[in-house]
Amino acid sequence: MQTDFINQIIPTPILKTSKCKIVALLLRIFLQFTSYIVALVVWYLYDYFIAAGLFFLSFLIMGIIRSKLRNSVIPKTQQEYQYSAKGIADWYTAYELCIEIE
Repeated sequence: MQTDFINQIIPTPILKTSKCKIVALLLRIFLQFTSYIVALVVWYLYDYFIAAGLFFLSFLIMGIIRSKLRNSVIPKTQQEYQYSAKGIADWYTAYELCIEIE
């Protein structure tokens, strides 16, 4: 008889205070839109060829930052699942920035 147990998945934390929600929103905006903002600013200041190169470079750098944030707070058994920028921001804010005592 084979007994396979499925590990319980810890749900994404729910932030309770408005300060923590604002921090998570700012972190989410940073993770989602930094590449586009960098490309638009460089395009406005310099040239669109440089902007395209920096867009791809910032996309790579933001991917590394996202993976570092995700791997630092999400439990090891759940790291193979896909998380959006909102999920990563909520996990990171709840476990690193806004440690709330219940």
